[in-house]
Amino acid sequence: NSQRADEELLRLQVTTRSWLGAVVHRSGGLVLDYGWLRVLGSGNDEVHLASLGEINDNVAGGVIVAQDVLGGQFAWMPDSSGKPTIWYLAPDTVRWEDCEQGYGDWLAAMIGGAVTGFYESLRWQGWVEEVRACRLDEAINVFPPLWTKEGKDLNAASRRPVPMSEAISLLGVTQDGQRDT
Repeated sequence: NSQRADEELLRLQVTTRSWLGAVVHRSGGLVLDYGWLRVLGSGNDEVHLASLGEINDNVAGGVIVAQDVLGGQFAWMPDSSGKPTIWYLAPDTVRWEDCEQGYGDWLAAMIGGAVTGFYESLRWQGWVEEVRACRLDEAINVFPPLWTKEGKDLNAASRRPVPMSEAISLLGVTQDGQRDT
């Protein structure tokens, strides 16, 4: 939707000459690895893919640029020197981790196949079928939670699709990235 893409680009205040601007302006988003990773663009209602603006409506301190099927979030935020890099809110540690890459390098790596190695420890037998069956506005809730000792065996854990907003709230993370206890 070109009008929606223009509105998203204006909201972000980035140019189409940047990787982020190109993804937002030229696509509803990118779906990688059977839907495991959803790189946000201008959104697509038909396939239930949220836009960058919808996801970032109430976010402070960075821009959420992608979500994964386990509720993990990738954000473009400043590192300790103030340079923006991609950070990952990992559902198995519930901590923000600096990927030490800019958006373009991170995206090129993910499109180029790095997604497989990145998520190797978070996959279970039969994950492809479960991920394919999950809508793009859903995540797979794992119980016991991934950040617990009992939740580390994904083959034995209970898994079910839930709305993405529920998966994110179940992580119990505040806006500053700390665990809400």
